[in-house]
Amino acid sequence: MDRPDFAVVPADTPWLTDPAVRAVCDALGADQVFMVGGCVRDAVLRLNGSDVDMATPLTPQEVVRRAEAAGLKTVPTGIDHGTVTVVAQGTGFEVTTFRQDVDTDGRRATVAFSTDIVQDARRRDFTLNALYATPEGRIIDPLGGLPDCLARRIRFIENAQDRIREDYLRVLRFFRFHAWYADPENGFDAEALDAIASNTDGLERLSAERVGMEMRKLLAAPNPAPAVAVMHQSGVLSRVLPAGDPTLLGPVVHLEERLNRRPDWRLRLAALGGSDVRDRLRLSSKDAKVLTALKAAMGEMTPAPEIAYRQGFDIAASVVILRAALANQSVDLDALEPLKTAASARFPIRAQDLMPALSGKALGARLEVLERRWIASDFRLTREELMTSE
Repeated sequence: MDRPDFAVVPADTPWLTDPAVRAVCDALGADQVFMVGGCVRDAVLRLNGSDVDMATPLTPQEVVRRAEAAGLKTVPTGIDHGTVTVVAQGTGFEVTTFRQDVDTDGRRATVAFSTDIVQDARRRDFTLNALYATPEGRIIDPLGGLPDCLARRIRFIENAQDRIREDYLRVLRFFRFHAWYADPENGFDAEALDAIASNTDGLERLSAERVGMEMRKLLAAPNPAPAVAVMHQSGVLSRVLPAGDPTLLGPVVHLEERLNRRPDWRLRLAALGGSDVRDRLRLSSKDAKVLTALKAAMGEMTPAPEIAYRQGFDIAASVVILRAALANQSVDLDALEPLKTAASARFPIRAQDLMPALSGKALGARLEVLERRWIASDFRLTREELMTSE
C-alpha cells in the first residue's frame, strides 16, 4: 500500500461491488465514467468512504439521455455547471462532466466543459483529491498526486498562489484536510503556507455560510489543534474568527480523548473563543445556544451536576472539560458519573403540591427554594422530605 506505483484501489473498497454504483456505470458506459476525489482518496488511505462522486467526458445532456434510457432517474442538480444526480436503487450519485476554468474571482468559477481528464484534474484543489478510478478500481493519476496521497501530504495542485486565488475557501480547506488526512511527521507544506500568508485578505470575500461550514468540519477532526495553531500563526484565524485564541484547544482535545468523549466542534469552538462568532460562522440558533451556554459556564461557579440537571449531560461534560482546560488540570472518567445521575434526575415537587396554600410569586419562590435544596442534596431528598422541610 505504501508503494508509489500502487495502481488499483483495495479490493474491499465498498463502491467496487456496490450494485447501485454498477448500475450507473453500466448506464453511462464503464469506459465513460470515473470515480473521483474523496471516494478514491479514502479508498487509497483505507478510510471510511466519502460519497461516491463520478466524472465523465459526456455532456450533461448525454448523461441524462443514457441514464434515463437505462431506467434511472436523473435530477439536474447543477446542470449549468455540469452536474447531474443519477439515482440508482434509491441512492443519488453526482455525475459531473469534465471541466476547465474559464474565469475565477476568488469565490466562484466560470467553467467550460471538457473531454480532457487532465484539464479536469487541474481545476481541483489538492493533489490527493485529483485522483480518479475506473469502475474496476484502476487508479488514474493525471497530475502525479498518488505519492502525496499515500504519504498523506497536503499540497496544492501546481501553483499554490493560483489555486488559492481561484477560490479563497481553499485556504480553510487546506487546514481542514491537514487535520483530517495529513501525517503529522510531514509538517506543513512551505509553499502552501507562503501562499496562504500572502492571501489572507481574500478570506473577507467569502460568505459566512461557507466559512462556517469549513470551520465546523475542521473542528470535528480527531485533533484539529496543530492545524488551528498554524492557522493562528499565518494570520488566517484572526480573519475568520477575530479574537480567537487556540491556547485551550489542545488541552480540550486531550481531555475529550481521556474521557472517551466524541469530538464536539461546538465545545472546541467555545475553547477558541472569538467575537461575533454566531454571525461570522452563520451558526444555527441551536448551535449558537449551545455555544452561549458553554461560554457562560466557563466563567461562573454553577456546579457541573446542576448544569447537567438543567441543560443535559453533554453540556455539563463539555463544561467540565472547559473548566479543567482553563485550570490546567486533568479530569478522570469518574468525574462524569455524577453528571449522568443529575441529568436524569426529576424534581419531585409540582406546583399543585403547594396549592392552594401558596399562589403567584410566593408559589414560585417556594418552588425555587425547594428545588435548590433538592439540588444541594445531590438530588437525594424525597418529595416527603422536601414538603416537611423548613
